[in-house]
Amino acid sequence: MKQAPVPSYYRSTATPYAAHVPLQGRQETRIAIVGGGYAGLNTALGLAERGVRDVVLLEREQIGFGASGRNGGFVFAGYSLGEQALLDQLGAARARALFGLTTAAVQRIRERIARYAIACDAVDEGVIWANWFRDPAVLRRRQQLLAEHYGVHWDWLPQEELRERVRSRRYHDALFERNALHLHPLNYAIGLAAAASAQGVRIHEDSDVWRLRREGARWLLGTPHGELVAEQVVLACGGYLAGLQKTIDRAVLPIATYAMATEPLGDRLAECLATRAAVYDTRFAFDYYRPLPDTRLLWGGRISIRNRSPQAVQRLLRHDLSRVFPALKDAKIDYAWSGLMSYARHQMPQLGSAGDGLWWAQAFGGHGLAPTCAAGELLAAAIAEGDQGWRQFADYGLASVRKPFGLLAAQCSYWWQQARDGFKTRLEG
Repeated sequence: MKQAPVPSYYRSTATPYAAHVPLQGRQETRIAIVGGGYAGLNTALGLAERGVRDVVLLEREQIGFGASGRNGGFVFAGYSLGEQALLDQLGAARARALFGLTTAAVQRIRERIARYAIACDAVDEGVIWANWFRDPAVLRRRQQLLAEHYGVHWDWLPQEELRERVRSRRYHDALFERNALHLHPLNYAIGLAAAASAQGVRIHEDSDVWRLRREGARWLLGTPHGELVAEQVVLACGGYLAGLQKTIDRAVLPIATYAMATEPLGDRLAECLATRAAVYDTRFAFDYYRPLPDTRLLWGGRISIRNRSPQAVQRLLRHDLSRVFPALKDAKIDYAWSGLMSYARHQMPQLGSAGDGLWWAQAFGGHGLAPTCAAGELLAAAIAEGDQGWRQFADYGLASVRKPFGLLAAQCSYWWQQARDGFKTRLEG
């Protein structure tokens, strides 16, 4: 069933473009991509940049309709799985190589924004990881781990310096990640689509793929008004499952996260934030926020299996905002929305192939911008050049999440982590 666009700040300030017409009639292509979010768009653009332009991208709704057009807009390296766990599971060399894919992706995002003149309000001023708790050990451990095993250096921000930038008594100290930026995520997706389309990729919106089956040596994709025959297919639907391959859909949990944008705050914003960096904190279900060009504050946080209404999102997040910036507790909220991310049990992206021309890219788990860029490059190189780099993700396959029990387990885990963070906060007084 077609869904109406979420009334978000991003949707309200989206770059206008001529809608991509739905697929009509019977067409053929070398590569079909299902999903007009970051994973699909980066794959399409990566193929076009390699000279493969016989590509069709099908999107059920509009470009960036899902998590790609609703997220916080943070661009930084890493995965949902923490760096220590990645190191423990893969060893030093393989962990560093996988992490390096996302570091390179941050730079590629910068380069594409410049090369294709994507107007997405990019602010290349880094990200602050602020300590919600008094004990600095968690910061020191991560700082040392990144430096020793990943070759990445984050700067220490003592409390007095942090409070000059983030004027809240909630935090105690922080780390500053310079190789990071933030942007308007929907306009970035629209810009990727425009860049791919300009190089020959055919994009069709309002084209819900309701059938996928083999037709001889090729794949047949059916939509409400057309059919597409393709040699290879990439499924890149994230938390908005396509319902085309059970093994692929069963491997991810659609998890909701929430965001809102205040009214333009004028000088009130500068009284709270004296930095253009984005900010998030050290709790499991952390707050994240960043200043917007018109002096609004974009605020997000919490995770849940429930895709709440805008009114419920606003109530939850206003409470969180007031704990960090009490002076903004009465600020008007102009937009509030939710979106679905895709998570795997192993907390890593799922990137792979069945060996029959069917590929998938999903489970980016709230770290989408850099990992989806990396994934798109790996898939494009595999399809266009036969490159085997995508096999670096072979350890992280399509493990079933055992719905609905997996959803209940995820919610219980979130409640437990939230309660633990709350207990620690109360213990510190």
